[in-house]
Amino acid sequence: MHKNVFLAGLFIAASVLISPALALLLGLFVGLALTNPFHCQTKRVAKTLLQLSVVALGFGMNLREIVQVGRNGFFYTALSITGVMLLGILLGYFFHVNKRSSFLITAGTAICGGSAIAAVGPLAGANEEEMAVSLGTVFILNSVALFLFPVIGLALHLSQTQFGLWAALAIHDTSSVVGATAKYGPTALAVGTTVKLARALWILPLSILTSVLLKNKAKIQVPWFIPFFCLAAFFSSTFPSLRPEFHLASKAGQIGLSVTLFLIGASLSRESLKRVGVRPLLQGLLLWIVVGATTLSLILLRWIHG
Repeated sequence: MHKNVFLAGLFIAASVLISPALALLLGLFVGLALTNPFHCQTKRVAKTLLQLSVVALGFGMNLREIVQVGRNGFFYTALSITGVMLLGILLGYFFHVNKRSSFLITAGTAICGGSAIAAVGPLAGANEEEMAVSLGTVFILNSVALFLFPVIGLALHLSQTQFGLWAALAIHDTSSVVGATAKYGPTALAVGTTVKLARALWILPLSILTSVLLKNKAKIQVPWFIPFFCLAAFFSSTFPSLRPEFHLASKAGQIGLSVTLFLIGASLSRESLKRVGVRPLLQGLLLWIVVGATTLSLILLRWIHG
């Protein structure tokens, strides 16, 4: 029965009947209320599908706008990552969170959620339990953000550019940034995705720094899908005659995102929630609130703009 429910949910998520947010909600139902029959495969497929979906979304964007937004957001991204890393490590010490788990939660909040954790975890010597706690903490907050951010944005009458920038700076994972901004509007999606991917590039310097400081020679992972996203945007901008085909590719990316969010939701179980524990969740929650409130305030004061 659980297998049939999972497959039915997967089919609904792949249709155009529901939004990415509802796809995540459906996945959470499968993961928490039932038992995911494909638990081991789900996370691996979700990671690959997310990367492919992001590349496909690039076919619906303009490269010139991407370069402009990326250039404008570079300074804010560098500043926010540095501040979040320092604050997160301090909060982890205050809440007596395991050092490696604290570092991974902080890295996930500062850069790009699960991708950053997966990249620096092996370099930090994190074991399976520490990785699970960190990923679980970040994922719970991601799920909340996907539903909460659009509501706040509409209540504060944020423009699409403002919302896209806020989502990119304050939401952990690329999947949730794309899901929230896609719901808010096409400009928000373009700004949010671009700034978020620019932020994800910081995985590389953080990985190198972690490897050097801890003298770990584990293989450093490079976010390969980011240059392909830019390449897709280049083709979209250079060959307007192929716009119908590029539109289909971009639409496929949106469908892929919905399926990704369903799979991410289905990968969360009651056991994984128990494993997270109170202190890591408090560290992640407080850090996330500070980041979200600070970036939102600066955007509203027009100290940060797209």
